[in-house]
Amino acid sequence: MIQNPKLTFYTLLGNSLFANVTNTFVWFALTFWVYIETQSVLATSYIAGVFAVANMVSAIFFGDIVDRTKKKVAMMYSSILSLLFYALGALIYFSAPLEVFSNPASPYLWGLIVVLMLGSVAGSLRMIALSTSVSLLFTEDKDKANGMIGAVNGVSFAVTSIISGLTIGFFGMNIALIGAIVATVIVLIHLLTIALPETVVISSEPGAKQTFQFRTTWQTVIAIPSLITLIFFTTFNNFLGGVFMALMDAYGLSLMSVEAWGLMLSLLSIGFIAGGAFIAKFGLGANPLRQMLLVNVITWSTCIFFVIQPSILLLGIGMLIWMTLVPFVEAAEHTVIQTVVPYEKQGRVFGFAQSVESAATPITTFLIGPIAQFFFIPFMTTGAGVLLIGDWFGTGANRGIALVFIVAGFIGLLVTLLAFRTKAYQTLSGYFKKSETPETSSILNR
Repeated sequence: MIQNPKLTFYTLLGNSLFANVTNTFVWFALTFWVYIETQSVLATSYIAGVFAVANMVSAIFFGDIVDRTKKKVAMMYSSILSLLFYALGALIYFSAPLEVFSNPASPYLWGLIVVLMLGSVAGSLRMIALSTSVSLLFTEDKDKANGMIGAVNGVSFAVTSIISGLTIGFFGMNIALIGAIVATVIVLIHLLTIALPETVVISSEPGAKQTFQFRTTWQTVIAIPSLITLIFFTTFNNFLGGVFMALMDAYGLSLMSVEAWGLMLSLLSIGFIAGGAFIAKFGLGANPLRQMLLVNVITWSTCIFFVIQPSILLLGIGMLIWMTLVPFVEAAEHTVIQTVVPYEKQGRVFGFAQSVESAATPITTFLIGPIAQFFFIPFMTTGAGVLLIGDWFGTGANRGIALVFIVAGFIGLLVTLLAFRTKAYQTLSGYFKKSETPETSSILNR
C-alpha cells in the first residue's frame, strides 16, 4: 500500500525532471555543436532522424518491458542504458582528432551521433513507466497528473535550452559529455531512494511466453474501439514536429548566435510550462479529440505565418504558441489510454502508440532535410524564387527554410480541417465522452 501517492508521484516527477534535463541536454547540445562544426542542414536534420528512428524502433519494446517489470526497475534500466551510451560517446569523442568532427561524412562524427542519440532515446523507457505510474498512483484526476508531467517537461525544456547553448558556446562538447555522465549517475543514485511498492501483479497472461510478442501488443490495441484512429490523429500531428525537428535549429541559428538561440528557447519554453499547468489546474474537458484537432489547426496556421519574414519577434511568437499547445495533444492521448486500458497492459499500448507516432517524424525529417538543402534553399538563393517572391519574402538560405515551413503549414491545415468532417471524428468524439465510465474502463476484461 502506498502511504502518500501524491508525494511519491512528486518525487518521481523530480527525479524524471533531472533525467529529462540530462537526456534532452545531450540531444540539444549535440545538434548545436554539429551545426556549428559542419554548417550542414543535412547533418542537423539527420540527427533528428536518428533520434526519431531509434525512438520508433525501441518504444514498442520499451512498452513491453514496462508491463513485465516493476515501474521503478524500468526507470533504473533507462538510466543505466543512458549512462552506458554516454560513456561510450565520451570514449569516441576523446579518442578521435577534433578535426574529423568538422566533416559531415566522418564516421567518427556519425558514430558519436548514433551513440549519444541512443543514450537520449533510452529516456523513453522512463517516460513510459512514468505514464503508467499515473494509473498506479491516481484513481481520478489522471488528466491533471498528465498536465503536471507536461509542465515538468516544459521546465526540462527551459533549463535544457539555455544550458545547452551556453555550454556549447562557452565550453564545448567535452564539458557537455562529462556533465551528462555525472548527472545520470546522480539520477540513478536518487532513484534508488524512492519507494514505489506496486500492489498490482505485473505479469503477462498465464502460460504466455516471457518474451516480446507483437501479437499480444496488437491485440491489446485493437480490442479498444477506435484507439487506432486516436493514434493516427496524434501521428499526423507529429508530422509538424518532424518539420520543426529537422529545420528549426538551422533556421534559428541563421538569425542569432548559439548562445542567444539557447536562451530564446529557454525563455519560450514557458509555453510548455503554462500549457501543462493549465491542464493540471482545469483538466481537458469532455472531448479531448476536439481539442487535439483544434490544436492542430492553430499550430499549422502558426507554421504558415511565423516565418513570413526573417524576424526574431515573429519566430518567438510562433514558437511560443506552438509550445503552449503541444501539452494538450499529449495529455489528451495519455488520459484516454490510462482510462480505457487496464493498468497491467498500459505499457505496451503506450509503447505501440509512441512507436507508430514516432514513425511520422523520421519520414518528415529524412525527406525535409534533403528537400530543403537541394531544392528550397537554392530556389530562394539563386533560383526562380528570388525573382518570384524575393522582393518581399527575402532571399537566402534561411528564406528557403522558411518556405518549407509555410508549405507544410498549408498542407497540414487543409488535412486537419477535412478531419473535422470525417465519420471517424464523430464516432471518436462520442466515445471519448464515455471514456471515464466504469463500463469503458474495463472494456478489455469483457
